[in-house]
Amino acid sequence: MFLSVFDMFKVGVGPSSSHTMGPMVAAARFLDVLRAAPFEFHGLRASLHGSLAFTGIGHATDRATILGLAGFLPDTYDHAKAETTLAAIRENGHVQPEGLPRLQFDPREDLRFDFGPNLAGHANGMILMATDGQGDVLMQETYYSIGGGFVMTEAELAAGKDTDDGAPVPYPFKSASEMLEMAQTSGKSIAVMKQANEIARGGADGLARGCARIWQVMNACIDRGLTSDGILPGGLNVKRRAKSIHDALQAERGMNLNAPHTINDWMSAYAMAVNEENAAGGQVVTAPTNGAAGVLPAVIRYWLDHVPGATTTRIDEFLLTSAAIGGLVKFNASISGAEAGCQAEVGSAAAMAAAGLCAVMGGTPEQIENAAEIALEHHLGMTCDPVKGLVQVPCIERNGLGAIKAVSAASLALRGDGTHLVPLDSVIETMRQTGADMNEKYKETSLGGLAVNVPNC
Repeated sequence: MFLSVFDMFKVGVGPSSSHTMGPMVAAARFLDVLRAAPFEFHGLRASLHGSLAFTGIGHATDRATILGLAGFLPDTYDHAKAETTLAAIRENGHVQPEGLPRLQFDPREDLRFDFGPNLAGHANGMILMATDGQGDVLMQETYYSIGGGFVMTEAELAAGKDTDDGAPVPYPFKSASEMLEMAQTSGKSIAVMKQANEIARGGADGLARGCARIWQVMNACIDRGLTSDGILPGGLNVKRRAKSIHDALQAERGMNLNAPHTINDWMSAYAMAVNEENAAGGQVVTAPTNGAAGVLPAVIRYWLDHVPGATTTRIDEFLLTSAAIGGLVKFNASISGAEAGCQAEVGSAAAMAAAGLCAVMGGTPEQIENAAEIALEHHLGMTCDPVKGLVQVPCIERNGLGAIKAVSAASLALRGDGTHLVPLDSVIETMRQTGADMNEKYKETSLGGLAVNVPNC
């Protein structure tokens, strides 16, 4: 099993990795299929299923699908160009992606939200079709957006989650127990083992550059969020709060009357800044998803700005350790809110952040595993019930609390020697089982929970 740090941390666009980035990536993949096909295509159609239908409008899934079929990609997304392109498509009823002829695509007729049963493979399903001049389907593919911006075709999903045809890696752990055993045998840290795996696949230079870009985008997102105010789009009239909280905290600095728990407000401000940017459709990094994108960068920023001895030279160690834990969660359970609720998103993010912080604070592999276990264990059962299908309530504040839990989990683990009753593997399996048993209305459909008990206007 190998999941790269760049699988877990992807530069993209808000508000959702599974509902925005995933459909955009799926559309781009479909265009590649069409470019390689011998047929002459005249039009495109798309249908969105399951959670992509139920919360698609709030998560901008329709917008992402349209732009993806026009040739846009998350990591090179240009907001101004996207707005111009969308307006033209809605007016003219066609797209013209590079390498293909002009294709008929009127979103009002050719993009359908199907509110029937989920497709068989995953709660986030979509079908893309290419038609001839008579409107008959020449090519069709089913895609599943399985969380964190990962996309698989129906055939790929059916082939099994453990398919990995890349070059061998020196430390191929697929469970936390294997990870700890390899660390003990080799005498290496989790980050060093993960680094060796990454270099075996992509080389040292690419790893260093990629990690530097990940943190640069994360940190810039925090900074934008801390200096932006106003009302978030979508109709809930949610007010941005990160800036006002941060301004107040800065004004209070140096005062002797501050309560110790004020540090929680700093962490919340950093996390909320990211998720307010995400809700506004800004550039974020999946960590491991957009809906949970604020937890990990908030914990890094807390460490850098508030913990004595912290240094940016160890950010790679933080990211590599976090990615190792995130890979275990994704491989053995899920990071998709539509599949397993918010325990799979903010819970996974908290586990990753707790592990990363524990590592840079000098934790042993056993303490790091314990930190991840504590953080994930205390998110078990958390539902995904976004009000009006928007990644705003309760998502923005939830990232702040996830960051606080991550720091607490790391601190508790560092106070121990790494021995504990419940293994991380057991918590991951419990999360998987809980997600399987969870009622569908609590899995990113906005059909239950806060989504139906809070006025949507």
